[in-house]
Amino acid sequence: MSVQPEARYGIDPYLDWVKKEGLAVAEDYGIDLFEVETSLWPRYGVKSAVVHIKTRGDFANMFLFDIPPRGSTLPQQHLYEEVVYVLEGSGSTQFEFADGRRRSVDWGPRSLFIVPLNARHRHFNGHARGRALIVSTTNLPLVMNTFLDERFIFGCDFEFFERIGKDVYFRGGGDLILVRPGNDMWETNFVPDLASLELREHPARGAEGGNINIVFPGSGMHAHVSEIPAGTYKKAHRHRPGFHDVCVVGKGYTLQWFEGEQEFQRIDWKHGTVFPLPADRQFHQHFNTGDHPARYVATGVGSVRYPFTVAQRRSATGLNPGDKGADWTSTKEGGDQIDYDDQDPRIHRLWLDELGKNKLESKMEKFFPSPAHAGQLREGAPANASAALVGPRPIP
Repeated sequence: MSVQPEARYGIDPYLDWVKKEGLAVAEDYGIDLFEVETSLWPRYGVKSAVVHIKTRGDFANMFLFDIPPRGSTLPQQHLYEEVVYVLEGSGSTQFEFADGRRRSVDWGPRSLFIVPLNARHRHFNGHARGRALIVSTTNLPLVMNTFLDERFIFGCDFEFFERIGKDVYFRGGGDLILVRPGNDMWETNFVPDLASLELREHPARGAEGGNINIVFPGSGMHAHVSEIPAGTYKKAHRHRPGFHDVCVVGKGYTLQWFEGEQEFQRIDWKHGTVFPLPADRQFHQHFNTGDHPARYVATGVGSVRYPFTVAQRRSATGLNPGDKGADWTSTKEGGDQIDYDDQDPRIHRLWLDELGKNKLESKMEKFFPSPAHAGQLREGAPANASAALVGPRPIP
């Protein structure tokens, strides 16, 4: 009888690769990217880290690059997609395509751009004194766990010319594609400043906020920018995990809870904080506690143009005639969004307490016209709204 080889199962090739690369790893429910510890990544030649939000799902991750003054990364080429956000500093990224064409983007704080798939590229810090800190959202976990071989991912020479896009896309220009509120798109390769990007109305999410979906030529990566006006907050909703939300301007907090839970998990955020990503089917709600609009950029796998999953396709296009998207539709109608009238009264009271601490006034009178409503608590609920809060904790 022959001896069976050692059983190998439950393998995660992506995590094995991270360990093999010797990457510094930051992992938590919400992460301040400015505080992440980095170490030299020989592959890139600069200090780096991999960022894992604990509820990130199966498809995406983040890489953080700390580029020294007048420094640069080593040239790279890889078969995974990458959307880059600039946290600090200014510089440029140069692209070289298989047919000899070259393009570049000149970026600064709050810029967003895509690295076209399998394009040779290199990031340069343009400052003589300060560092450049950039973070990218990628689909490397999906790609590595599909092909299982880094030699193919970093050594493929296939030409994806349809991913390059128009020349004007590299200079900050783009095409506005109107679909409907919540699905309107801005197609480009580069947004010079997300803080000044013009947004579209998105009334379904509440509080008269705005958003715009950013689509990249031929790419399945997603990005959208949302704004929460001062003195307001969004409606609670839930969806599948996988998006990485990074605060661009402003400050606030997010509450999360599973249906039926009596406690809320809260994480505060400001510029450079990766919001807590919701676990699968977990309600979450974003609140502005500052004196000016708060914006965040969400990145992940699966775009409005190319939904990656059935759930994303349902939200983007609707599986049924007239469906506005499950996470924009009220729970009363079978969707995944809680209307203001149906939310736990403690939520509004907690937020009013936060505004009071900052000496700010609510602009939610349109939705909560009666001061008495703000003070109402459900029968049996804690008299103090803060008693219903818990800090970051493991999510089942």
